[in-house]
Amino acid sequence: MRTIAVLPIKSFGAAKTRLAADLGVPQGEVAEEMARSVLAALCAADSLESVLVVTRESRVLDWASAHGADGIEEDELRGHSFAASLGVREAVERGAERVLLAAGDCPLLTAADVDDLLARHSDPGVVILTDRHGTGTNGLLLCPPTAIAPSFGMGSRERHAELAHRAGVPWTVEEIPAFAFDVDTADDLEAVDAQR
Repeated sequence: MRTIAVLPIKSFGAAKTRLAADLGVPQGEVAEEMARSVLAALCAADSLESVLVVTRESRVLDWASAHGADGIEEDELRGHSFAASLGVREAVERGAERVLLAAGDCPLLTAADVDDLLARHSDPGVVILTDRHGTGTNGLLLCPPTAIAPSFGMGSRERHAELAHRAGVPWTVEEIPAFAFDVDTADDLEAVDAQR
């Protein structure tokens, strides 16, 4: 099944302000390191046809290309859901039968995690990859890619489930450590370290 991953990456200057405040580390460095890690995992996954990186950061477009990913430059910052939708539209134009939307702040993600997820879910529907708190969404597997519109942010796990229900699309929620452990605060970073 032709599967394309979409990785929206926000401006590093606007990313991880809570984590930066907790650690006293420049926020851009923290966000960039995690995004690079997620991108490397996606690009190394055997089951992905390609990876699309949606961003306003010109240097991200450069290192996405260096990893073998394709870059889509946003004309303006309109949020994670808009960037994800932009990537989905491009994936559809490229003939994707399935799209994996991934968050750029899940440093535990590996290529094996991606391949295992895709191998387990080949039927039409929506797989909501929840955060460790069970309220947010750190990944969405959409088959077909237009099954539902991405709607990230607070309470997105429940919102994505409701969107799938209203669309009459089968859906499931999974808590996979590779996706569940995103990093927004120092506590999140400690939780990630405990998983390693």
